[in-house]
Amino acid sequence: MESWGRWFGARRSEMELSLGIDTSCYTTSAAVLDNAGNLVAEARIPLVVKPGGRGLAQSEMVFQHVRNLPVLMEEIRQSMGPKARIVCVAASGKPRPVEGSYMPVFLVGLGSARTLSAALGCPVFEISHQENHLLAGMWSSGGEFEPEFLALHVSGGTTEILFVRKNTDRFEVQIIGGTRDLHAGQFIDRVGVAMGLPFPAGPHLERLAAACAGKAPITPVSVSGTQISFSGPETHVQRWLASSPEPSEVAASVQLCVADSLNRSLAAAIAQTGVKTVLLVGGVAANRFIRTSVADFLSGSVQASVRVPSPEFSGDNAVGAAWWAHTHKAV
Repeated sequence: MESWGRWFGARRSEMELSLGIDTSCYTTSAAVLDNAGNLVAEARIPLVVKPGGRGLAQSEMVFQHVRNLPVLMEEIRQSMGPKARIVCVAASGKPRPVEGSYMPVFLVGLGSARTLSAALGCPVFEISHQENHLLAGMWSSGGEFEPEFLALHVSGGTTEILFVRKNTDRFEVQIIGGTRDLHAGQFIDRVGVAMGLPFPAGPHLERLAAACAGKAPITPVSVSGTQISFSGPETHVQRWLASSPEPSEVAASVQLCVADSLNRSLAAAIAQTGVKTVLLVGGVAANRFIRTSVADFLSGSVQASVRVPSPEFSGDNAVGAAWWAHTHKAV
């Protein structure tokens, strides 16, 4: 088997690649783009949660990332073959692009990126996990964006409406809406686990909802302006579950509640800012029912331009970090 040194040390006439790494609370991810910004290879390993669990301690996440990253890098290397070399690296180093934002899991990916940079003598860039999501969404939905836009970042750990301004070397991100309590993904996960679904429950709940034959029952929505509450809807559904309802109806009702909540808060954000370009990112935005409902509502009712990345680049991935490295390696 040829060495990493030979792979990274290929001649300049051979393929030059940008590597991205993301180590989140749910997934270990790595991705590589070529000089044209095309995806050459990417790999992910979901973190393992024991049956009945609703998450992991940071120490367990760190352990799993340390174990997973070498496997991912070997998989990517095998996918690309010998005639390639890494010329820049980027990684998510913290949750959000603000001072003081910190979470131990991201230090695994950032540390690996800095180690590779030092060994290879190539540039290394640190971005935040939230910026990685924004960049992956932008890359997947066409790349070019207005200088200012709104982004809905909705996942297990975040439900935020963001006012985003692009700068050459950074994003300026202002939170203008979101949840007062549970995130959308937490709502889905708590209901899903209560129904016996594996954690994270999102994909399993989506498949269950697709089996709902009729119109989904209504779960009450709690929205004030751009602020959402999912604690009340969760309490309603947990009480509903005590009556042994049809599981597919519960799943469909939860999806509908999330979509309606997001629609109302986004409409308020657009009215507040006057900005009518909206990017949807995050694991919950990969749910086809929710993403379609939100996109149809925004493009129809408020005539917004909705940018929706492919589902596989809505959830946790490292393409955004790779694209940042690609676009900044010569800056």
